[in-house]
Amino acid sequence: MHLMSPTHIKRHANLVDDMANARGLDLQEIALRGDLTPSDISDLVLRCTGCTQTEACEKWLSEQIGTVSAAPHYCRNAHDFDELAARSG
Repeated sequence: MHLMSPTHIKRHANLVDDMANARGLDLQEIALRGDLTPSDISDLVLRCTGCTQTEACEKWLSEQIGTVSAAPHYCRNAHDFDELAARSG
């Protein structure tokens, strides 16, 4: 069984939050409205930890200005972010 380090999990939690912010989504506000549970957020982070494009994602995020209309094609949470944006829109 492979255990992920807290540093690895935190890195991906930050990526999830940064990607959501790039999409114009505030995950904390969405959770407070009841449209996202803590378990849902954990699922987003866990899905992200399985991504092989971490460096590409960090680079892409660092280059974005303002709100973007879509996450990169390799984002394992792109569909979830699309759904959240549609519900929040």
